[in-house]
Amino acid sequence: MLVIVFRLWSVTSGQVCVGAALHFRTRGLWSPGGMSQREWGVVADVQKHSVHTLVFRSLKRTHDMFVADNAKTAPIDEVSHKLKMSVKLRTEYGPVLHLPTLRENREKGLMAIGDSYEHYPSIQGLESDYMVTGTHPYPSGPGVALTADTQIQRMPSESAAQSLALALPPSQARQDAHRTAAGIGDIYRHAGHPERSQPPGLSMESGGMKNSALMAKKAPTMPKPQWHPPWKLYRVISGHLGWVRCIAVEPGNQWFVTGSADRTIKIWDLASGKLKLSLTGHISTVRGVIVSARSPYLFSCGEDKQVKCWDLEYNKVIRHYHGHLSAVYGLDLHPTIDVLVTCSRDSTARVWDIRTKAGVHTLVGHTNAVATVRCQGAEPQIITGSHDTTIRLWDMVGGKTRVTLTNHKKSVRAVVLHPRQ
Repeated sequence: MLVIVFRLWSVTSGQVCVGAALHFRTRGLWSPGGMSQREWGVVADVQKHSVHTLVFRSLKRTHDMFVADNAKTAPIDEVSHKLKMSVKLRTEYGPVLHLPTLRENREKGLMAIGDSYEHYPSIQGLESDYMVTGTHPYPSGPGVALTADTQIQRMPSESAAQSLALALPPSQARQDAHRTAAGIGDIYRHAGHPERSQPPGLSMESGGMKNSALMAKKAPTMPKPQWHPPWKLYRVISGHLGWVRCIAVEPGNQWFVTGSADRTIKIWDLASGKLKLSLTGHISTVRGVIVSARSPYLFSCGEDKQVKCWDLEYNKVIRHYHGHLSAVYGLDLHPTIDVLVTCSRDSTARVWDIRTKAGVHTLVGHTNAVATVRCQGAEPQIITGSHDTTIRLWDMVGGKTRVTLTNHKKSVRAVVLHPRQ
């Protein structure tokens, strides 16, 4: 029989606080030392109950979390829905709601527009039961003079409304069914007004009314592009181990450079497509490259917050431009001044002096990552596009925003300048 004794001693008093012994018998059974069989059973029950409680508590929480249908839409409130639709009707159909409609058609229910008016409460102030006394029912409008004999009254007589009222612009089937309706010229001649006094903006035709303001305008046509022979794939160049995120062509059209997510910059021969050189130095994705036309320099930037200047005569980094607080997404060189402009995820664009590595300006104003930047010789000289859906034109002298363009609805990821304008 093997006996193992566990004792827990108090550091201050030196006395035994807890003691227990385990007896291992040759039969393979064991029992606690210092505890009766009943006490040991109680302890085992408590431990078993605690474990089961924890397990079932976790199961219940998991069940409550994943069974609840949080994506289910809330039930539609009838009062709110009717209010919403009445506001929508007033907004979209307000200009034509004042035109009178045939009472018999309203009672029968119109097929298109009339049905939507019956389903929802009428809008106060836009009810279409107007009639000019002594004449035909027609709404007052610009250019129609009302005299003492032609005052507007609220409810016309049933016979007058049925025989002389004008309807909303009908469909072809309804025009065929109501060909006896009076034209607008007949209405004005009967009322004593000349036809030229009709309200401006309404174009009438015999046999019915046709509102030019309600007609769909013809969509503007795009100029047809000139035909050219179909483009054909010339060459596929492979060599990068990650996404190619940027590309730039040397001003002399002899070679081009690419930057990739494999953290390398590769220079390729433009005519043969063969790899000439690989530049390593970035520790994250290369997001921008550009070749200077004024000096033998190559500039690169990446998600490692670094902006590097490479000397192509020695194929090594000669300058670093430190200052951005996050990934640098793009860069550009000014065509006439030796300055470099970079844009970053830290919502800023920075203007650098190429020679001294000093920061000239920090262009602050965007509220989200700046994805692209372009420079030009004419004012404004710096243009940036951002994920905050705006394009900003900057004054290089003061480093301030001159114009903010806000027509985009989503992120502006690229900006290209016109070659001549």
